[in-house]
Amino acid sequence: MSVPGSPAAPTAYPARLEVDYTPVHNRVTALFRIFLVIPIAIVYGVLTAGATQTVYDKSGDQVTSTTGGIASGLFLATLLMILFRQRYPRWWFDFALELTRFGTRVGAYFALLTDDYPSTVEQQKVHLDLDYPDVEHDLNRWLPLVKWLLAIPHIVILFFLSIAAFFSVVIAWFAILFTGRYPQGLFDFVVGVGRWWLRVQAYALLLVTDRYPPFSLR
Repeated sequence: MSVPGSPAAPTAYPARLEVDYTPVHNRVTALFRIFLVIPIAIVYGVLTAGATQTVYDKSGDQVTSTTGGIASGLFLATLLMILFRQRYPRWWFDFALELTRFGTRVGAYFALLTDDYPSTVEQQKVHLDLDYPDVEHDLNRWLPLVKWLLAIPHIVILFFLSIAAFFSVVIAWFAILFTGRYPQGLFDFVVGVGRWWLRVQAYALLLVTDRYPPFSLR
C-alpha cells in the first residue's frame, strides 16, 4: 500500500532477464562445454544467419551478395510497420520473443550459467520476458529511425563490459573445474551484462519500448 505523497515505485523495464543461480556445476560438461554447445549453436546460427550467393556478371567478374538474415529482417519489417501503420503484429512479436529466448539459453549454456542443454521450447533456468507494446500509445512512430544512434553510448560501454564478462567466464570455468562451483559474484556480473544487452536490444532492435535503457547491470 502506497503512502500519500510518497514517490511512485518505478515500473519494471519492458525487457527482463533472470537466470536461476545453481552453485554446483558438472565439471565434466563444463570441461567440454565449448564442444557440447556446437550442435545447438549451429541450429541457432542457421535460424539467424543470412544467405550468401555468388554469381558472375556478363564480364565474368564475381559478384557476391549477402542477405541480412532473420534478425535484420525482423528489425526492418517492424520498423516499417511502426513507421507507416503504427502496428506491431502479435505473431511476429511472439516469434521475436521466442527467438530471443532461444538465443539467450544458448548463450547462458556457453557461459556456464546453467548445465541444462538449451531447449528449443522450454525456458529452463533462463527467464526472459518482453512486454508486448501498445504501439499507438507507447511507441513514437519516428523514434525507431534514430534509436540505433541513441543506443551508441550503451554499445560502447557494453563492448568493454563484454570483454570483462568473457574473462569472468574463463575464471568461472577454472573455478568449476577445481571446485565444482560457479562463484556467485561472477555469475551475477555475467547475467547483468546479458540483461543490459537485452534491454538495449529491446529498445534499439526489437523496438518493443521507447523507454531508454538504464545504465545498470541490475
